[in-house]
Amino acid sequence: MAVPITLHGSDDLKDELHRLKHTARPEVVAAIAEARAHGDLKENAEYHAAKEQQSFIEGRIQQLDSVLADAQIIDPASLPKDGRVVFGVTVDLINIDNEDEVTYQIVGDYESDIKLNRISISSPIARALIGKEVDDIATVKAPSGAIDYEITAIRYQG
Repeated sequence: MAVPITLHGSDDLKDELHRLKHTARPEVVAAIAEARAHGDLKENAEYHAAKEQQSFIEGRIQQLDSVLADAQIIDPASLPKDGRVVFGVTVDLINIDNEDEVTYQIVGDYESDIKLNRISISSPIARALIGKEVDDIATVKAPSGAIDYEITAIRYQG
């Protein structure tokens, strides 16, 4: 099943994969070798910590390989600019109740990061925005109740 991901998100995941394979993996192998040299492995905390880190790194490498193999890479800059909210666009919103302004980019599940204002395509707010146009109202069903946002801008950029 194809997993949508932006071109930027794909590049970020490829960078992380490269770092894990070519920097983190060799470092943890060296740490394991060094910890082994200290002798008794049963009570060697450094060895166990390094093995745990190695397990995490190998799991993340497998996850990234799988995601990238199944990825449908979408460059928002190449999308038809028909004025509708679609995957990859950046959307400016105003909360109608309190007039707070917020900007989100709608991205794939594996690249979403609320601290960077990147929201997952499967999130309630993204689902409410898809297909809407500037000046439309999107109602988001939040745990605290419905929130109405007015769309003030849509940008098709990478």
